[in-house]
Formats: sequence, C-alpha cells, structure tokens
Amino acid sequence: MKSKESIESFTLNCVADIEKDLRYIACIIKQKGREILNQYKITPPQFIALQWLFEDGDMTIGELSSKMYLACSTMTDLIDRMEKNQLVARMKDSQDRRVVRIQLLEEGERIIDEVIQKRQLFVQQTLSDFNDTEIMSLKNNLMKMHQEMKKDRGEIFE
Repeated sequence: MKSKESIESFTLNCVADIEKDLRYIACIIKQKGREILNQYKITPPQFIALQWLFEDGDMTIGELSSKMYLACSTMTDLIDRMEKNQLVARMKDSQDRRVVRIQLLEEGERIIDEVIQKRQLFVQQTLSDFNDTEIMSLKNNLMKMHQEMKKDRGEIFE
C-alpha cells in the first residue's frame, strides 16, 4: 500500500512532466508556425493580430492592443503595415463615427486559413502513429484542461 506522501510525490512529478511537455509542444508548434510564416509577407505579431480579428471579428486598435499586450502606438504601427499590405482596413464604426474599427480583409483571411491548415497538417502528421481512441482521449483531455484554465483565468485564452 502506497503512503499518502508517495502518491503526492508521484502526482507532483507527473504534473511537472505534463507542464514541461506542454511547454515543449507549444514551442515546437510555434517554431513550425514561424517556418510556415516565412512563406508569407507577414510577421509573427501581424499573424497574431490577424488571428484575433479572424476569431473575434472587427475591433478597435485599443481592444486589439489589449488582447496582444502591446502599446497602442505599437499596435498602430502594426496596423499601418498590415493595411499597406491589404490585410486589414480601418473602418468607421456604424454606431459611433468617432470610433475606428479594424476589419480583416480577404487577403488577411486567406493567409490565416492557409497557415492554420498547414499547422493542422503538421499536428496531424505528428499524430499519425496514434490510433483513433488515443487521439480522442488527447483531444478530450486537452479540452478539459483548457476549460479548467479558463475558469481560473477568465475569458483571456479562449
């Protein structure tokens, strides 16, 4: 029979391994994403901004800078470059003409679609030796972990 201390030690070791593996996996996916981005006329911060617009819809520079933890002045420069490359456009808000919203354009959406598909293909290839049960178990456990983290952190990482 195992003691309470040995069970707690085992659990702590497992948690440490899980955290380390998740950190390494995130890093590898991020590196692969950057390799993919090299095929496009877009920087990693621009891609992140486009992703937020793709997932959450039009938003102000202030809202976008808040989500990306960047200063509004930095965000303005980023938007200027993306607008020049016809990835986004500044649009007056329909409710309040003083408010300017950033809108994702067709080219920005095309890039997001292509990059995400290539990243998903990378993950799919990585999972090629997993059976369907293992893939579903991994998916469900990661989803459950994400839900638990969202409870603790609010809606930040949806």
